[in-house]
Amino acid sequence: MIRTIYTVIILLCAIHSSAQIKWNSTYQAYIDRYKDIAIEQMLTHKIPASITLAQGLLESGAGRSTLSTQGNNHFGIKCHDWTGRKLYKDDDEKNDCFRVYSNVRESYEDHSRFLKKPRYDRLFTLSTQDYKGWAKGLKACGYATSPTYAQQLINIIELYQLHKYDKATSFDKYLAEHSGANTSGHTPTHKIEYCNKNYYIVAKHGDTFKSLSKEVGVKYSKLAKYNELSKNAELSDGDIIYLLKKRTKADKSFKNKPHIIKAGESMYSISQTYGIRVKNLYKLNHLDPDYSPKVGDKLRVY
Repeated sequence: MIRTIYTVIILLCAIHSSAQIKWNSTYQAYIDRYKDIAIEQMLTHKIPASITLAQGLLESGAGRSTLSTQGNNHFGIKCHDWTGRKLYKDDDEKNDCFRVYSNVRESYEDHSRFLKKPRYDRLFTLSTQDYKGWAKGLKACGYATSPTYAQQLINIIELYQLHKYDKATSFDKYLAEHSGANTSGHTPTHKIEYCNKNYYIVAKHGDTFKSLSKEVGVKYSKLAKYNELSKNAELSDGDIIYLLKKRTKADKSFKNKPHIIKAGESMYSISQTYGIRVKNLYKLNHLDPDYSPKVGDKLRVY
């Protein structure tokens, strides 16, 4: 009778958990940032990307936990036989020892290796598209003590449709390498976007090349150079900041589609819009360096 009551309580908790979960922009930003690392791990180690992402979200609080911000540890993996840097925090025991990684990607890789232990062998008999089987299997193998752990993973996967990544056959290598750059102590707050075979983020109030450098893992002097600005330049809310050197012309889709200059635009702002170097924008249009943009003028960008 007691066992039956306990089972009912667990089921009610699971139902309550399922009913309460809502879409969260912070969770979505985490997914957008680390999905390529999760896909990389799936293609390398045969662990569903959806499971890796859901565990990362749950264990790290979407990258906001102390372990993730101070130690790049997104899966709460403890020291055990670890010989690298360590971080001590109260958990199951007072002053528990946790692994510290040099970057987030290293944490994801170590998580994959952790699941390669004999204890989890049965999971690898499952398809990488069987996220429910993996979620329940992780709980059955003792990965977590929470009775609702499997259901929590399934709820996250289904709400954010993470199972679509389990069908991926490739990943963006640049994002996998740079989204997991050293962010220790710096919670990622910018979404990495793509334009003209380049990557960019949109600056927010208070950002500097130095602060952005710590988040994206690119030297601040290089960030400034890529964006044709001084490394001490003041950034404004909404500024486009490219993470690689800009190209000599816009994407091919802009062939025979000139840019019509609007009020407030400059040659620099137009070059940032299309991911073109300023000098090349002048060259494409056979303009002198002293040209001043006029509203209504047409500029070739490809």
